[in-house]
Amino acid sequence: MIHKGFKMKLYPGQEAEYEKRHNELWQEMKDMIHEHGGKNYSIYLDKETLTLFGYIEIEDEELWAKGADTAINRKWWDFMADIMETNPDNSPVSTDLDLLFHLD
Repeated sequence: MIHKGFKMKLYPGQEAEYEKRHNELWQEMKDMIHEHGGKNYSIYLDKETLTLFGYIEIEDEELWAKGADTAINRKWWDFMADIMETNPDNSPVSTDLDLLFHLD
């Protein structure tokens, strides 16, 4: 199991909307995450900086990366682009974090 941590950034005033959209996560997105080896997915918010900290456990980096090219994932990126920092293709601006400690 690979433990992945990453950070993203919300636009000001979008905290509640971000949470709402994730509480109503489409079943197709849940299925895609699981089909591409993702589980134990959590996202935390630093309210002072609007930085989102994501954590997910994946089976394989290559399998996980293929999920980005799915139609449902592209649709999700488009849906979220108005409330967070994104790249020109609407993918979230995301920075991987280095795992320094893990206790199971």
